[in-house]
Amino acid sequence: MTNLATFRVHIAPLGFEVDRITIPLKQTKADKLWLLAHDNRSDDLSAPYLEKIKKECKKLGVEVKIAYSDRLSIFKAIKSIKDIIEEEKNNYIYVNVASGSKIQAIACMMACMVLKNCDNLKPFYAQPEKYAAFEGKQQSFGIKDTIALPTYEIQTPKPKLLAALKIISEQKDQKMTKKDMAKIAEEQGIITINSEEKNHSQARFASLDKNIIAPLEKEWKFIEIEKIGRNRWIKITEEGQNAAEFLI
Repeated sequence: MTNLATFRVHIAPLGFEVDRITIPLKQTKADKLWLLAHDNRSDDLSAPYLEKIKKECKKLGVEVKIAYSDRLSIFKAIKSIKDIIEEEKNNYIYVNVASGSKIQAIACMMACMVLKNCDNLKPFYAQPEKYAAFEGKQQSFGIKDTIALPTYEIQTPKPKLLAALKIISEQKDQKMTKKDMAKIAEEQGIITINSEEKNHSQARFASLDKNIIAPLEKEWKFIEIEKIGRNRWIKITEEGQNAAEFLI
């Protein structure tokens, strides 16, 4: 990376690791550590490791902040990591994929891919010197090497499509009529109408269909259209629900 930011931030899922989180902090002269912890603290066994990490960070002069999300939900984890990256976007960000669960590791990489345009973002894998011999103990010890990981861009919908998806996702049962969607979309500037007033309604539907409905339904598979009586309803799909969970 070029134009190295002077403030260095690490993001790491909290699991049963200490060295794989704290040693890279020392190696990179980190200023801040974001830990991604399980949101159900009563169901989380990582508390002792959190305290050990805090003690090491205090010695290193590293600020510790904690974000919470369900460690079993990849989309909630992506959203949490993405939010941290966006908050720290002006700093140099290291994302540690080695310290938590497999779901969290995948979430870390996907968050980096979604935010590929963030120039100061670097995911890495911390390779330990040795692993624990028994379960229930710290998982590994020492650091043999830190391996930089490549990121490939994940295509995401255009902002106007995400704005439309947000409107649908916030409706009761996550569905709404095309008539209501057309009205809101015009009010929020998601679609624009260039027509005479007498053709306004027809032009509004045409713009909605071409610029919003078609790409969300055909290209992204985030919505489906259902006809009930005289109305056509826009309904969010499972893919749309997942996308809304971490992209919006």
